[in-house]
Amino acid sequence: MALSRLIARPLLASYFLANGVQDLKDAPALAAQAAPVTETVAPVLDNATPERVSVPRDPVLWVRTSGAVQLVAGLALATGHFPRLSAALLGGTLVPSTAARYRFWEATDKEQRREQLTHFVKNTALAGGLLIAALDTAGKPGVAWRARHATHDARREAALVGAKVRARVH
Repeated sequence: MALSRLIARPLLASYFLANGVQDLKDAPALAAQAAPVTETVAPVLDNATPERVSVPRDPVLWVRTSGAVQLVAGLALATGHFPRLSAALLGGTLVPSTAARYRFWEATDKEQRREQLTHFVKNTALAGGLLIAALDTAGKPGVAWRARHATHDARREAALVGAKVRARVH
């Protein structure tokens, strides 16, 4: 593993480990901030899932779930286990938590607005780092590359087999 990955992944994960602990510890207090987002997201998810799947509406449950995902995926990213999947999961938790916590556009106080905007931009930067980590194949071909090349190889083999069959027939 490259030294940069060895250092960068734990550094990137550290925010999510701390945030996950805070979400689990302070879920009832944070639920008030999360409520507008969960009220918007829950019906959308409800419509996108089969009828037998019940999407929870309780913002405390959403905050705790996000905290648990951040802890588990943060540990996985920090230790290099499933780094692409864990980075993608962390990115999935970052978007709604940023929308819930850092609503700078609603702040009326200038100082509060600046602070909220700073955190919002910080989370945007974290999202960029997570995107890089989620797409990082560590120098190995990704699934899409392997699929394209496997298709190319299969077509080439099929053409060779076809040519041999035609040669035997004639």
